[in-house]
Amino acid sequence: MLVETPPPYTTEAFVDAGAAVARLEEIYERNTQFLRDRFEAYVNGGAFTTRVRACYPFVRMTTSTHARLDSRLAYGFVAGPGVHETSVTRPDIFRIYLTEQIELLVKNHGVPVEIGESNEPIPIHFAYRRDINIEAALTIADSSAFTRTLRDVFDTPDLAAMDDAIADGTFELPPGAPEPLSLFRAARVDYSLRRLYHYTGTDPEHFQNFVIFTNYQFYVDAFVQLCQHRLASGEIGPDAFVAPGNAITRNARLGGGTTGTTPERAPQMPAFHLVEPGYRGITLINIGTGPSNARNVTDHVAVLRPHAWLMVGHCAGLRNTQRLGDYVLAHGYVREDHVLDNELPLWVPIPALAEMQVALEEAVGEVTGLTGFELKRVMRTGTVASVDNRNWEISGPSVIRRLSQSRAIALDMESAAIAANGYRFRVPYGTLLCVSDKPLHGEIKLAGMASEFYRRRVGQHLEISLKALERVKHQESERLHSRKLRSFAEVAFQ
Repeated sequence: MLVETPPPYTTEAFVDAGAAVARLEEIYERNTQFLRDRFEAYVNGGAFTTRVRACYPFVRMTTSTHARLDSRLAYGFVAGPGVHETSVTRPDIFRIYLTEQIELLVKNHGVPVEIGESNEPIPIHFAYRRDINIEAALTIADSSAFTRTLRDVFDTPDLAAMDDAIADGTFELPPGAPEPLSLFRAARVDYSLRRLYHYTGTDPEHFQNFVIFTNYQFYVDAFVQLCQHRLASGEIGPDAFVAPGNAITRNARLGGGTTGTTPERAPQMPAFHLVEPGYRGITLINIGTGPSNARNVTDHVAVLRPHAWLMVGHCAGLRNTQRLGDYVLAHGYVREDHVLDNELPLWVPIPALAEMQVALEEAVGEVTGLTGFELKRVMRTGTVASVDNRNWEISGPSVIRRLSQSRAIALDMESAAIAANGYRFRVPYGTLLCVSDKPLHGEIKLAGMASEFYRRRVGQHLEISLKALERVKHQESERLHSRKLRSFAEVAFQ
């Protein structure tokens, strides 16, 4: 079959990042609208004698020199001469990010970037912002849409082309192909944008650049209450609060009011967003229990290129000197959860990041009023072990022996996966846990004890986490995105 496409765009060079991103938006909007129009004609019974295709826009940069750049840089430059390119989706969401990355390329290499149409087809499902069935008003009764083969006419998602080979360092460049410019190509990003809404109940444009993951609803309740108070007071800074269902509450200084409706049934991993201009606010996600959830959500949040994420939750204290309510600042991880063993072998170390560690320790000191040696009364720094067996306590002496040999001071099920995926996807990460039980020492968490623990510690723990992220926000991006997270030959985009 012949292929029907929209009129081609001429590839054009830009030295102005804003103009380059505007062209990306122009191409993307024109091409997705073309696909939507043709698909709706198809659903309504139109006869098609050709395939229908439109492609994502691309950013390309070509350099011919090995000239050494500022050695302090962690991103914003290419590793060597050649052609470097990536496809782009949803430039409306990524406008700030793309503008910064393109500005850095032009500044650091002194060459323009080219904007044009890639050869990566836009799957018809991804031409719609959320759900093709809802937005195209499809129902099972639309027999014409289901009796004809969609793949004969439109491009559909190709899972073989939506992997993480670039991030994992396993990407093999085809002969003559340009080097990758970013960790994720457009279709991989589109895939995760839709999974984010599915799991969290909020659209990706509401996600902020500083993310807290938690494994308990108590932290969500405290966060919601705090955000509502800050907005009702008209506080300078946050503009709105977004809950599942895209229920948006505006700051009182902006007129207040709420739009949208919270769904009757909560999503699997509900997300809540304290929105600030430029995506500088806080997103909190209740990921529930288990390492598979932790990996799943970070696989998808990573495409948004956040500036930092933080695990905040409860853990088992493994030392007799710990007390219930003590804090644990992770500086290493024993990865017994196994969810990333294939992508990130166990011989790969997951280092502590100084910028995150210092921010967390300073925040604990500020909130508790303790400093120096006195701070050790309530917080211990050490190794956290994450397991995939919730009943690890009754698994026999071999488990206890490994924990002792690893010098672990705390155990949970999520922290290692979140830190490991932060390392894997070059997202600064940190972990601050709170001891809720000490099963090795006879203090098994029971209902009454748990209630008292939550009452005393959840609010303080959340306050510490928010203060730590505020400290991180005020650091330079070039410093925060540590070179420790970058490999030998990295992509240019952060």
